[in-house]
Amino acid sequence: MHKKIYRSRAPLRIGLAGGGTDVSPYCDNFGGAILNATVSLYAKATIEISDCNQIILEAFDRNEREVYDIRNELPLNGKLDLLKGVYNRIKKDYGFPDKGFRLSTFVDAPAGSGLGTSSTLVVAILGAFVELLKLPLGEYDIAQYAYEIERRDLNLAGGRQDQYAATFGGVNFMEFYGEEKTIVNPLRIKQDYLNELENNLLLYYTSTSRESAKIIVEQQKNVKDNNEKSIEAMHQLKEQARMMKEALLTGKLNEIGNILDFGFSQKRKMAHNISNNLLEEIYEAAKKSGAAGGKISGAGGGGFMIFYCPDNTSYKVSETLRNFGGVVHPYQFTSEGLRSWTVG
Repeated sequence: MHKKIYRSRAPLRIGLAGGGTDVSPYCDNFGGAILNATVSLYAKATIEISDCNQIILEAFDRNEREVYDIRNELPLNGKLDLLKGVYNRIKKDYGFPDKGFRLSTFVDAPAGSGLGTSSTLVVAILGAFVELLKLPLGEYDIAQYAYEIERRDLNLAGGRQDQYAATFGGVNFMEFYGEEKTIVNPLRIKQDYLNELENNLLLYYTSTSRESAKIIVEQQKNVKDNNEKSIEAMHQLKEQARMMKEALLTGKLNEIGNILDFGFSQKRKMAHNISNNLLEEIYEAAKKSGAAGGKISGAGGGGFMIFYCPDNTSYKVSETLRNFGGVVHPYQFTSEGLRSWTVG
């Protein structure tokens, strides 16, 4: 008899505008707004129930493996904590058959790349457990659950956009308020506009990753300390999200480079390590080659950057960026969020 396999996948996202305004305490005090879009890079999770009395955790992309006897709570020790965190919470809230199982994961982009890899992975793992246990959770439930596991149970600093992007998929304008209230507004963008955006928007991996939590902690401290420069920058980034929404819906794509450039100048003011000499050098070189604007994806400090390259300049910009040792990454926008299914 074939054993059943429970699988799921959730898409990574690129933040187009408003990044950082989804982080508490800023969004609690002032309200945040972000515009993001999911792309064809995924976090994937598979659960197989086994006859052995062991819990086997594997992250194929990180080459990490942990094995435990069946127990209610797995120890958080810095190894595969995202996998353990989801299991611990599911076990506590819903119970879990006292059976051994193997949970394996794979993410199409490195951790710390700025595409929301950690949160998307948590969503994908949750998706596999929801499929296995047939839990009656909707999109908002899953996104909020993933947020709680990451921010509360695992104490990882960060915002709220990634969990919602991974769960809902597509191009979304998201609003963030106090008491962890999040509203997802899916945007109906004409396919021609999306095609043009995809054609002109380069996704570039700088081949450096960073720990976003440290940058985010500084950003949170700046808000708590009433750092006016930092808070004003976040107000401007929130405005940037509205500008980006309008440009995409009305097809004013020639404004997107300038909107990104405006955001990049504001983002630098939020915390120290968001940019650095290498990233500034890459940014200037891309603009000299024809990019109208761009941004560092995620919290900053490394990882992916995006550049808007109008009028077929993307070929020249790609050539220039290769000199910095990074990689231009192919992608497509996706309209689908978290998907789970059963095999066998």
